[in-house]
Amino acid sequence: MARALSEDLRARAVAAFRAGASCREVGERFEVAPSSVVKWAKRELETGSLAHGKLGGHRPVKLAPHRDFILTCIDKTPHLTLEKLQAMLAVRNVHVCLSTIWLFLQAQGLSFKKNTSGE
Repeated sequence: MARALSEDLRARAVAAFRAGASCREVGERFEVAPSSVVKWAKRELETGSLAHGKLGGHRPVKLAPHRDFILTCIDKTPHLTLEKLQAMLAVRNVHVCLSTIWLFLQAQGLSFKKNTSGE
């Protein structure tokens, strides 16, 4: 993922833009996209700051509303497979792939271990 450019560079670019240079001239001079110069100038006007906004983010956990149901199912049936849990969720109209279930259980501190009986 790309990193945010420094505030110093942003400040120098916006100052040059405010001094009368075009966004294209400023972009060439500082080796940034002209659209970035325009966005930085707009951000400074609106917020008074040149600090970058939030980068990246996290997707909401699709299974969070069903946490209690999932944990109850696992408590009642300790030998429950991911596929069976997936089918039980599908009955509740929650369609997710196995990796989503796996990652959710991992985040809850649970794991499915192979055992010697092959179950």
